[in-house]
Amino acid sequence: MRHALVPLALVLALAAGPAWASPTDQLRQYTDHVLRVLDDPALKDADRRAAVRKIAVEIFDVAEAAKRALARHWQARTPAEREEFVQLFADLLERTYIARIDDYGGQRLRYVGEAVDGDLATVRARIVTRKGAEVPVESRMVRRADRWLVYDVLIENVSLIANYRAQFDRIVRTSSYEELVRRLKSRRDEFLHGPGTKARRTAR
Repeated sequence: MRHALVPLALVLALAAGPAWASPTDQLRQYTDHVLRVLDDPALKDADRRAAVRKIAVEIFDVAEAAKRALARHWQARTPAEREEFVQLFADLLERTYIARIDDYGGQRLRYVGEAVDGDLATVRARIVTRKGAEVPVESRMVRRADRWLVYDVLIENVSLIANYRAQFDRIVRTSSYEELVRRLKSRRDEFLHGPGTKARRTAR
């Protein structure tokens, strides 16, 4: 259940609103937008994914999330490497939830609390399933100018970014940063062109 809900919760957390809105107000406004898209029977799957992707791009602070996911290995990267990694990480996040939108089954989000500490905020909520079960979800946000952007989502206290951080750190320590980039590119290509891409490329 939790794994099926993670992409949905990420989608629901990707939200922004007007400059005067609180973090919770921003999440609520765009959550409603996402739910209307997911519930619209007139939309084809491709159109639904495109609409959700557009909302996500506007709100998720990919650069902040990528920096936190790479953690201590970020400092050693050149500006060009950082730019490349942010794009690769954006592609990875997109695959995480776009590929699982079909898991959506009428869940709703109930907000239960908010905490703001300077330019950082945490919005706590619960995913409520059609059967009434509740799963805690926490959106962590950072203020950029007049907007609040999401950089991490926790489901039942399990952090999306922390999971990636552990995976990335293991690859860099046991192999190299270049190997991490190679794997991210390989997975991106397989997603875009199918699992045969790597084999075709290797055969050339």
